Amino acid sequence: MIQPEFSRPVTVSRLSHHEKVFDIEADAPEREALARRFGILAVASLTASVRLALVAGGAVVRLKGRLSADVVQACVVTLEPVPAHVEEDFELTYAAAAPEDGAEVVVDLDVEDPPEPIDNGMIDMGEAVAEHLALALDPFPRAPGAVFTSGAEEQPAETPAPNPFAALAALKKK
Repeated sequence: MIQPEFSRPVTVSRLSHHEKVFDIEADAPEREALARRFGILAVASLTASVRLALVAGGAVVRLKGRLSADVVQACVVTLEPVPAHVEEDFELTYAAAAPEDGAEVVVDLDVEDPPEPIDNGMIDMGEAVAEHLALALDPFPRAPGAVFTSGAEEQPAETPAPNPFAALAALKKK
């Protein structure tokens, strides 16, 4: 298993039905590793407030979080650095992993996502924050004033081909 860049594991057995709040922050090496993972120029800051509680009689863990990050991405037009501030609320549920039976996975956008698996009695809230930061990034960042051109404006306009019926029209006028 690959070790996440921003790992903040929590042991599920230490949780209760009362929400427990965790304030977490990525240090410089973690932010650099996350920037490489996401293919962006920098993650200047990343903080999150995460609340965990047992629900459904203790069979499910609910994670509610709010992340705040300052990132720098490359403009898709000019490749100039584009700084951005990201604020994102998110919620996940975790439950004991269901045994894999090889059944086909059906994706239905109208149905709530199934719970994430609890791995060896642990939940990695740092990885949950990192994943939601990745989802919140602008997929097409643009520097102010950057305009995408197709190149058609830069090529000289071609003279239009003569209309094949123009000769017939000229004969008709005679």
